Amino acid sequence: MQHPTVRRAGAMIAGALALSLTVAGCSTDAEEPAAGASSSSGADSSSVAQSVDEPSLEFAGPNGEVPGTLEELTLTENEAASIADGGYTAAFVWHTSSEFVDAVEKGATDQLAELGVEVVASTEAAFDAATQANNVESVMALDPDIVIGIAADPTSAAQSFQPIVDAGKQLVIMTTPPAGYSAGDQFVSIVTESLTDAGRANAELLGDAVGGEGKVAYLFHDADFWFTNQRDQAFKDWLAHSYPDLEIVAEEGFTDEARTEEIAAALLLKNPDITGIYVPWATAAQGVLAAVKAAGRTDVAIVTNDLDTTLAADMAAGGNIVGLVGNGSLDIGRGLAIAGAYGLLDKEAPALVASPPVKVTADNLSEGWLADYGVEPPASVQAG
Repeated sequence: MQHPTVRRAGAMIAGALALSLTVAGCSTDAEEPAAGASSSSGADSSSVAQSVDEPSLEFAGPNGEVPGTLEELTLTENEAASIADGGYTAAFVWHTSSEFVDAVEKGATDQLAELGVEVVASTEAAFDAATQANNVESVMALDPDIVIGIAADPTSAAQSFQPIVDAGKQLVIMTTPPAGYSAGDQFVSIVTESLTDAGRANAELLGDAVGGEGKVAYLFHDADFWFTNQRDQAFKDWLAHSYPDLEIVAEEGFTDEARTEEIAAALLLKNPDITGIYVPWATAAQGVLAAVKAAGRTDVAIVTNDLDTTLAADMAAGGNIVGLVGNGSLDIGRGLAIAGAYGLLDKEAPALVASPPVKVTADNLSEGWLADYGVEPPASVQAG
């Protein structure tokens, strides 16, 4: 029997589209905080002085994990053969549905197929914890060997994901584990985006778009959430380092992405000399884009994370969106699949691995979309 070829995670995003390998999506997968939760990003945003020193590309996982690269996840031919001969199955337990999630699932499904693992279920919870708990029950009724998931709410997921752990299944996490879970115990590994490289990519996109000088605004996720906090702060740090003549004159936090249009409208009225805005993720940026257009501000450049059809169409048409940072979505999926194989083999995996982001502008939109999502951009984007 000829066994499947095992691809190294990270192989598809190479060359000019890839940044350094120590960077998310998340992206819209950021959870809202519990009542009274503090904001590490918001607390630091007004007090951290801009520094000319080169920022560190290091970041930490939710339990202080030190990230490795996707290239660390490899299987030998014998290990791949063992998986292929095992008749294993896998299932997905997602927090929501999106173009990003679809691309991650495609990367994971392709890699699982190469390993001879059958996908038996895929669920999404629309960010509802109760729905996700029900989804876990439905998935577990199919008795998968690998469960790839992300907590819609870390606190409640500690209980709802417990049947996966109790059944001895191989749980692999995209970005957000249930509260109290740790790698090597309840789950195999976390696979996510390299946060600091994503922050740097956003800074470069915005800095270059506004000519390296002037005044810009910084929107941040005002919640105690490890993923967005560190990515947002990395944007600030790299902007200060790489573009010392660019000044952040307005900083506004949010927890509800539905309020970003209102926030941006007020921000523009108060700061009419702004020519650039950073937004943490794409669906939040849609509101900012609407506010900028309503104000008739064709001179304001917007950058954000995640590839999004609405924003990409605006960018392709020469609008306000000047840059999008993709998560390396296909490679995140491949990494999740290989980590699942590690669990089946009882092979120790890195606690956290990170995918390099994809920096996308109008000039490389088609190539970037294909690299990150594995498909051509939608017709509405290409028509821009």
